[in-house]
Amino acid sequence: MTRPDEPARPPRVLLTGATGYVGGRLAPALLERGATVQVLARTPAKLAPAPWADRVEVVPGSLDGDLGPALAGVDVAVYLVHSIGEGPEWALTERRHAERFARAARDAGVARLVFLGGLGRDEDRLSTHLASRHAVGRALAASGVPTVELRAGVVIGSGSASFEMLRYLVDLLPVMVTPRWVETRCQPIAVSDVRDLLVRAVLDSTFAPGVYEVGGPDVLTYAEMMRRYARVAGLPERRLLRVPLLSPRLSSHWVGLVTPVPVPLAAELVESLINEVVVSPSAVATGDLLGRAPLGFDESVARALRVTREGVAPTTFADADFAVFSTQSTDPDWAGGTVLRDVRTRTVPASPERVFAAVTALGGATGWHAGDALWRLRGLLDSLVGGPGMRRGRPARLEVGAPLDFWRVEALEAPRRLSLRAEMRLPGTAHLAFEVVPAEGGGSTLTQTATFYPRGLLGRLYWYVVAPFHRFVFPGLLAGIARDAAAREP
Repeated sequence: MTRPDEPARPPRVLLTGATGYVGGRLAPALLERGATVQVLARTPAKLAPAPWADRVEVVPGSLDGDLGPALAGVDVAVYLVHSIGEGPEWALTERRHAERFARAARDAGVARLVFLGGLGRDEDRLSTHLASRHAVGRALAASGVPTVELRAGVVIGSGSASFEMLRYLVDLLPVMVTPRWVETRCQPIAVSDVRDLLVRAVLDSTFAPGVYEVGGPDVLTYAEMMRRYARVAGLPERRLLRVPLLSPRLSSHWVGLVTPVPVPLAAELVESLINEVVVSPSAVATGDLLGRAPLGFDESVARALRVTREGVAPTTFADADFAVFSTQSTDPDWAGGTVLRDVRTRTVPASPERVFAAVTALGGATGWHAGDALWRLRGLLDSLVGGPGMRRGRPARLEVGAPLDFWRVEALEAPRRLSLRAEMRLPGTAHLAFEVVPAEGGGSTLTQTATFYPRGLLGRLYWYVVAPFHRFVFPGLLAGIARDAAAREP
């Protein structure tokens, strides 16, 4: 027992749904606050890429199996499981799993359950998705275990299926045929705000059990979210053509064609757009629950896009707060928007130090080894439209933040990695990265990756127009680095 003058020990937390986009953010946040976190995982290998995986206790198991070992000694259990779109009876499966989990938590003496559900008025005719979210919340609370249920609408953050659907639609289509549901109101919320609310619900014993509706400060229609997303993303104004007869079911197939969100998932999400998901006037203010003002829609989108465009490399230009919006290792493959890549690898008979020296000698008088005329032409065209072109050359010292022709150094880790971000005028954001690792049997393996985050349809067209030149320039660049590295060997 803890004495009155002793600080309360951090709770032991069981986290379900840790491979989801919210769970993948909640786990490290709880660890940073000192909580002991154990994770129920049906497939533990899926957690391996997560940078926090070695700091949690992984309990293999499923909601259909014996939950006793996972819940033993647990103070707070977080329920983030969602079966949306997984077969025709997914909603029944969700309710059954929630009932089993709640009974097991009660039997194990768990002190609190925390659940993230969905907004929507119970008196409305709710979509299957929202009705199931509410049913899961009721099943957890019916166990008698004190339960905190947070109800949120569209969550703004990489990996959120709703946000990725919005992102792809607006990025790709300058003109959209839209059904009636685009006029439905919703109250989006940033994923970092959701994460912080969950952290408080788990760690703050004064957070009373009950249902809490949460949302950001902006109440918008889906059409308004599309237009504001386009504005924040720097895209031309999107034109929306209303077609009243386009049903949610037909819309979901259209969404499935245009976006990478699977059609079964898109169908459930689109059906939910017929329901207004706005925080009730009588609800406790989200800012009061957070202890600060929640982020607005535009700021949430801007931060998410900035991290996506800067890529996964750490840079001196990124605000640390942006990390909560970036793609996580546990997010779906399609999270973060369209990414186009050209990846090439070569074994070089030289030490990593020599290869890296050749990599960091690029630009300026050294040039780019292959297609120098094409590089200069691209620089000239960039200068004509107000970009930096190639006139900046090489700095006296290559370091993070330094300009290099029309690139800027965003990461430099000798003798392993150099990452450059293009500052030329482009319909998107481009990066060029070099990775050097020792090769088996001697020498080095050099990997060269060109990455492009297109902005809108023009961005995708740009990539495919220049792709034929990549087949000439990029292999020559790799070969030139190899020659330079070999010449540097004693």
